[in-house]
Amino acid sequence: MGTTCFRRLPLLLPLALAMGSFCSGQNDPAAALTNVTATDVANEKAQQSPAGATGFKERNPRYGLRKGDSFDVDFAFSPEFNQTVVVQPDGFITLRGAGSMRVEGQTIPELTETIKKAYAKILHDPVVTVALKDFEKPYFLAAGQVAKPGKYDLRSDLTLVEAVAVAGGFTGNSKHSQVVLFRRVSDQLVEARLFNVKQMLQSHDLSEDAHLRPGDMIYVPQNAISKIRQYLPMPSTGVYFNPISF
Repeated sequence: MGTTCFRRLPLLLPLALAMGSFCSGQNDPAAALTNVTATDVANEKAQQSPAGATGFKERNPRYGLRKGDSFDVDFAFSPEFNQTVVVQPDGFITLRGAGSMRVEGQTIPELTETIKKAYAKILHDPVVTVALKDFEKPYFLAAGQVAKPGKYDLRSDLTLVEAVAVAGGFTGNSKHSQVVLFRRVSDQLVEARLFNVKQMLQSHDLSEDAHLRPGDMIYVPQNAISKIRQYLPMPSTGVYFNPISF
């Protein structure tokens, strides 16, 4: 089984990681994450917060509205209020005859209730249907030592190992025993989880292979030998370094 660990980290951490300065005085970003045993992980899962809390435990979450999204609002018995609404850059919307309100982050069921309450002041028991029209397409980011770093569409249920393959796989300089998965928890906080992909693949056991969520970022750090290779003399004594072993 692979070894994983949890720690909540500041929002600017991914940028610091990409620059090789995860923590002051350390070049290995994974060194700042504390290893835990499988028992610790099990205890953490047993103590997870109630349903609906953010974090790695929730699967198949409902889509939350984002800036720039648009949706249709249809009234079954008051078609004069039918309209197409766009979420403004500040997260607010303006409804015809009902004013403005902030809806960023709301799911469609939550948005429907918000609109019903807004129109209940001028309509008796309004029957409202909300349908997303245009929205941000799900994606994930792959950075670090992968063959093709970048932003990729998340078109289906995808795991971390599969996402690395989509990004071209590991490079010869990758430290795939310490792959980091970042997930946004709030506007000011991201959560990081460490995966030993090397061990998972060697043991043919993908039970700990995480399923990605929209907006996740995978970071593959550089292995130790590739960091110092540029300072080593050209091999002339038959010495051979295998970066995959690091």
